[in-house]
Amino acid sequence: MTETVGEVVEPTPLTQRARARREEVLAQLRELFLAEGFADLTIADLAERLRCSRSTLYLAAGSKEQIVVATVRSYFKAAAASIERRLAEEADPVARLRLYLDLVAEELSPASPAFHRDVAGFPPAREVYRQNTGYAAQRVRALIDEGVAAGRLRQVDAAFVGTAVGEVMTAIQRGSISTATGLDDAAAYRQLADLLIHGLVT
Repeated sequence: MTETVGEVVEPTPLTQRARARREEVLAQLRELFLAEGFADLTIADLAERLRCSRSTLYLAAGSKEQIVVATVRSYFKAAAASIERRLAEEADPVARLRLYLDLVAEELSPASPAFHRDVAGFPPAREVYRQNTGYAAQRVRALIDEGVAAGRLRQVDAAFVGTAVGEVMTAIQRGSISTATGLDDAAAYRQLADLLIHGLVT
């Protein structure tokens, strides 16, 4: 982060209209951060780019650092909701496992190298990414359990496979996979989906 925070706005209870405006601001910030990153953007830059006042910007959070964390958290929350909504439309266990990882890749695909660089360089945002990687690994383990129980996936130790998948996901999040292979996060998740499906389908 390049900006020293000189102003922290204490949060106040939001009206319904203010909450709706806050969601609009977070949606705009998500789009901006995914495209360009955030480390080099000051509060003044953000207000100018969003064409809003600082007070409107501070609906998202009370400081630059807090705004970044709130935006990154909002990105993963919106992605998870979209994934689960679309996953609910698929009943076949094998297709659900493949679809889940494909949807993770799809949600990650708009994230630019600048966004990943800035998340990696800012520990609070990196921790949000790490937590969500953990949630995704748990979700994959549950989907494997579903497939095994339905007889569509080979009998495997779901805890082991889930842990192994979690390690790969963590390596993707850390940037190790990208460094070793040149694949971005979205492409790495697609490769992971191929590996799992070919290895587990009966």
